[in-house]
Amino acid sequence: MVKIRRVENDQDKMRFIKLPWEIYRDDPNWVPPLIFDVRNNLNPQKNPFFKHSEIEFYLAEKDGKLVGRIAAIKNDNHNNFYKDKAGFFGFFETIDDEEVSDLLLDAACDWCKNKGFDTIIGPVNPSTNDECGLLIDGFDSPPVFLMTYNPKHYAKKIEDFGFEKAKDLYAYDIESQVINDEKVMAKLERMADLMAKRSGVTLRKVNMKDLINEVRKIEDVYNSAWEDNWGFVPLTTDEFDYMAASLKAVVNPDLVMFAEIDGKPVGFSLSLPDFNQVLKKMNGRLLPFGIFKLLTGKKKINNLRVIIMGVKPEYQKKGIDSLFYLETIKAGNRGGYRGAEISWVLEDNMPMRMTAEKLGAKIYKTYRIYQKNL
Repeated sequence: MVKIRRVENDQDKMRFIKLPWEIYRDDPNWVPPLIFDVRNNLNPQKNPFFKHSEIEFYLAEKDGKLVGRIAAIKNDNHNNFYKDKAGFFGFFETIDDEEVSDLLLDAACDWCKNKGFDTIIGPVNPSTNDECGLLIDGFDSPPVFLMTYNPKHYAKKIEDFGFEKAKDLYAYDIESQVINDEKVMAKLERMADLMAKRSGVTLRKVNMKDLINEVRKIEDVYNSAWEDNWGFVPLTTDEFDYMAASLKAVVNPDLVMFAEIDGKPVGFSLSLPDFNQVLKKMNGRLLPFGIFKLLTGKKKINNLRVIIMGVKPEYQKKGIDSLFYLETIKAGNRGGYRGAEISWVLEDNMPMRMTAEKLGAKIYKTYRIYQKNL
């Protein structure tokens, strides 16, 4: 018999957090997250997402054993921005059992319906500004840093329940032999030089010694550059500060840059080393030896994730993205990285897709966000 119940205390919350270790026990491509980080992200006292939103966590038990989990999410910032009545689900994990998955999805749908929502969207963990999307293609390699991963059977479970595709998100792979191709690099150099002269744009690295003010500039660019993108929800100042604090330890300043015109930030690009290469060996724990593995493994990371690259609307279509790509490739080469993932890219973001493909990047993973009428 399957029983669904709410998470009611800290012990339940920890069981919710640790369930993936059972689900992915025999999956060589799963990367365990840091338990410390997950606890903070799900803690209403620490994550500012909870200042404007609400999450209900559920556990599924079968014959006394934990077999699944899900979260139902009320994101007021999304609904205020879009003027709609959408609820969300996320943190979905289940054994390969249709009864378990159906009851979990039922719980999330019922909770959202009781909140007055007419649609449910997911998976988002807990929003499109965080890890989101269900992997539907590209199961043959581990995910990169801050990207999702799941068993193949999840898509069928969600679709059989009545969810339909809302949007696909692509991850592009770009290999070192491509970014070191002399013809590709020469063309990119010419484009970047031309655009820099035409627009008067200059690039500079982030100043880690003035991070508070730098984060305010990132906030300004981000909430302007992405506002027309599907699924975009503006981040609050507190959320930007929380995100900056959580990423500070993994940032390589050479890979974080502003585009400026007359000293004014008009674009921002962030690439991060693929710390999943290190996290894979840590099994979710910093202690007692995780910190040592993190420090020593950091030097051996050979791949990047191009995670954010955007330009304010009034400065788009000026080729500033070419400048970002050129400088990111140069910085990546200096840092000894052999390749990169560009993710995620909306399926209908043709300017971004065309730029990536001109560089020789290829789609190698596809993620899907689903929706269902309630």
